[in-house]
Amino acid sequence: MIEKVKTKETPTNGFVIIDKASGMTSMDVLRRVKRATGHKKGVGHGGTLDPLAEGVLPICFGQATRLMELLVSETKEYTMTIRLGITTDTYDAEGVASEETEYSHISRNTIEKSLDKFRGTFPQIPPMHSALKREGKRLYHLARQGIEVDREPRLVDVHDINIVEFALPFLTIKTECGRGLYMRSLAHDFGQELGCGAHVSYLKRTRTGPLSLDRAMSLEEFENAVSAGNWRNSVQSLDSILLSYKSTTANEKMAQFLRNGQAVSLPIQGQRIGHLDTYRIYTETGQFLGLIRYDKPVDRWVPFKMFNLYEKSPYFDQED
Repeated sequence: MIEKVKTKETPTNGFVIIDKASGMTSMDVLRRVKRATGHKKGVGHGGTLDPLAEGVLPICFGQATRLMELLVSETKEYTMTIRLGITTDTYDAEGVASEETEYSHISRNTIEKSLDKFRGTFPQIPPMHSALKREGKRLYHLARQGIEVDREPRLVDVHDINIVEFALPFLTIKTECGRGLYMRSLAHDFGQELGCGAHVSYLKRTRTGPLSLDRAMSLEEFENAVSAGNWRNSVQSLDSILLSYKSTTANEKMAQFLRNGQAVSLPIQGQRIGHLDTYRIYTETGQFLGLIRYDKPVDRWVPFKMFNLYEKSPYFDQED
């Protein structure tokens, strides 16, 4: 009798985009993904969504978890419906109404003018119902005990904000923003600016960096794909979120130096390269090595984030 030799499964490295449903926490989604795939370690999500919120929740597998910090820092896009006239303690529809104010006088023109104050960089106070910590305790734990503490305002960036639909008492806006913005606080503060109060009634994240809804699947669709044995077809490569960086290649000798953490000289060096400019780098056969940065004072490229991948990247032959 010939004994079959079990082959070791190739590690999964990359991103799956889940279209999170309302009513679930991001950790709920992550736990179900882990349970379905059997991957207990080396799996994380790239950016928390409130239970009320829907939309893009990137799940990082294997070496992709080392890019989570970059992913969380990427520009995000949201569609949000605001209910005017009612303020809630959580700033969203899941909270308790704390104040009701007349709103019938609010016009589209008034809203357009008020939105101007929420474009660009400005300070924002995080909501009490958030995961931020004060003396080791989550703010939402304090809020549930009826305790409110002062929160330091943080600078946030709103790159663009526009009206999608307006029909009193509801206003739907599309927002493109940077890291750290609380959409619930944005809705609350906008209601204060209008003088009528407001809260979030619907929120959907449509994009995180280059990862958007058009490549997303519901959690149920993902679980079905796992059952069918083809879920890895939905995994996007590590460098799929890094295409905004220019790319270059390294021969095997240079590649080994970089893997060992050593700085190297490359043909792309020159006066047009700035200090800490970042490039994607590949082997000559197309494997994604990682990200390198130019150290101008020493005129060398240094490893920034390096990976051990064996398959050829689908983006190796693409133009920058």
